[in-house]
Amino acid sequence: MTTSERAAQIWSVLIYAAYHRQTITADVLGRLIGVPAPRIGRLLEPIGRYCVLRKLPALTSIVVGLSGDSSQALSEADSHLAQSAVYHFHWLEVRVPAPVDFD
Repeated sequence: MTTSERAAQIWSVLIYAAYHRQTITADVLGRLIGVPAPRIGRLLEPIGRYCVLRKLPALTSIVVGLSGDSSQALSEADSHLAQSAVYHFHWLEVRVPAPVDFD
């Protein structure tokens, strides 16, 4: 599967978690889609870009337990604000992106 196809797959999982106002760990997300947790960060990048370009809340902020460059990490307060915005957004009114939308 391509990164864009994985991003489309992950999108639905994240929308489900957001709808239920839950965070999801990188480990659990990886297990749900059959990808090792260390690869999840790279697969979230297209979703992050998509949200920025379309002025959507940072959907990827509900994924916790990612390892990586700490300079890109949000402060705890910023993280909670981003998650709150995700939880209060009406995601079911947004068209589900196709893999090509993440390219």
